[in-house]
Amino acid sequence: MSDSFRVEVDHSVCAGHGRCYDLAPSVFEPDDDGFATVTGTSFGTDVLPELTAARRNCPEQAITVTPLEG
Repeated sequence: MSDSFRVEVDHSVCAGHGRCYDLAPSVFEPDDDGFATVTGTSFGTDVLPELTAARRNCPEQAITVTPLEG
């Protein structure tokens, strides 16, 4: 398992339900219009449980989590 992950939100399908920033506030926050933004460029395994919950609960499947090499 990788020690760090990149997180992306596909803004073309994000509908702004807010489940991601409710479930993973250390990874996501709302923009001025209520759509999800990612709070950093990479994240460690410490946030993986909440990140996994956010990804699984996104109705539009707009969240991508990619392990980083190295």
